[in-house]
Amino acid sequence: MSPDRAPVGALFHRFRERLAAEGPQRRGGPPPHPARDAERVRRRERRSGGEQVNVPPAEFTSYYGRPVLKAPVWKWDIAAYLFTGGLAAGSSLLAAGGQLTGRPALRRAGRVTSLAAVTASAYFLVNDLGKPSRFHHMLRVAKLTSPMSVGTWILTVFGPAAGVAAIAEATPWLPERGPLGLGRRLLPPVGNAAGLVAAVTAPALATYTGVLLADTAVPSWHEAYPELPVIFAGSALASGAGVGLLAAPTAQAGPARRLAAAGAALELWGSHQVEHRLGLLSEPYATGTAGRLLRAGRALTVAGLAGALVGRRSRALSALSGGALLAAAVCTRFGIFKGGVASAKDPRYTVVPQRERANRRASEQD
Repeated sequence: MSPDRAPVGALFHRFRERLAAEGPQRRGGPPPHPARDAERVRRRERRSGGEQVNVPPAEFTSYYGRPVLKAPVWKWDIAAYLFTGGLAAGSSLLAAGGQLTGRPALRRAGRVTSLAAVTASAYFLVNDLGKPSRFHHMLRVAKLTSPMSVGTWILTVFGPAAGVAAIAEATPWLPERGPLGLGRRLLPPVGNAAGLVAAVTAPALATYTGVLLADTAVPSWHEAYPELPVIFAGSALASGAGVGLLAAPTAQAGPARRLAAAGAALELWGSHQVEHRLGLLSEPYATGTAGRLLRAGRALTVAGLAGALVGRRSRALSALSGGALLAAAVCTRFGIFKGGVASAKDPRYTVVPQRERANRRASEQD
């Protein structure tokens, strides 16, 4: 190597070292990123079987803490509508039982209560709709896949039948002669036929509201679709039994006691299921206002059933049992309503079950 070439080689070697030290910035590339480089190192370690880095699961938060779903705009009048509809159905079944077994006091109490309850139901429903004409507009279409449409037609059939049956109870007050005398002779058979029509329609009236709630996107209502119709059927039977225990003499209250036993069994089973079967979505039914209402409903149902079975000869105890069963039906309907509304307001009840379902589908595909 010639002497004049040595300084050139040294200069070239120093230039290469400087270029390597300046890195990609000298070559026009992106500046170094320590976090990104560390992530690349961790990835290489994972691929090579090195140490695994555990990342804690992220906690769910919605934008600004706002609900994912829009909570139902229904107010207390819809919860009252749920109760009065069930009361009308249960009372018509009670009246049919009194009619078929020759218990006039039971028949009369059931028919009058059924008419009063279905009238209140119509008021609550129209009050929620805002305009009476909207109910009429719903009758333009009969859609079997829509619980709301089916429920409208059920009310349309049940209401007039319950009304005719109740009017027939005024027969003894009509004169025996003249035009009203003709009504005195015709009303009893017409009322009996109308009472049976109302009783046949009553199971659909008692349960369609449960199907209606389960058909919404509200998490705790939608997930409880097998139980809600059962709960509402039991609540309707128990409330109808309460009317019979309150209004009829103990000698005629046998069908009411049997109705109370059947209704209490259905209601208690359904309430237990929605508070334990739904996992996270059972929480709204066990906490807060809904939890207190449902616990009170269960306690009143048990007390009312026990009083109905024990107080066969006590008029006062039968009346107290009837009042307890009616109060239990109110608590149960309002508790179910409140629980669903609470589940729609908390994003956790919407997102967590969705993620669980997605993970189950992914694991099944794998």
